[in-house]
Amino acid sequence: MNIIAWIVLGLLAGAIAKAIYPGRQGGGILGTMLLGIIGAFVGGSLVTFLETGALQLTAAGLSVPGVFVAVLGAILAIFFWNLLTRSRTV
Repeated sequence: MNIIAWIVLGLLAGAIAKAIYPGRQGGGILGTMLLGIIGAFVGGSLVTFLETGALQLTAAGLSVPGVFVAVLGAILAIFFWNLLTRSRTV
């Protein structure tokens, strides 16, 4: 997939994931794009693992199912990022 498609998929998937996930996430447009691209890799790798049983680093494509998988991967990325960065108040 070329770089323009990566940017479009990243923006689209990251924006949808941030809109769906409860709470406030910072990061601006660059953070949203990066989140979507990470989500495309996480979601694409997870779908490949479930389909073939082999763990491969693959990304979702720029299609309706690809965007859906990238959004799910971005939601997982937000969840794990929040787990890593939350403050431990007592």
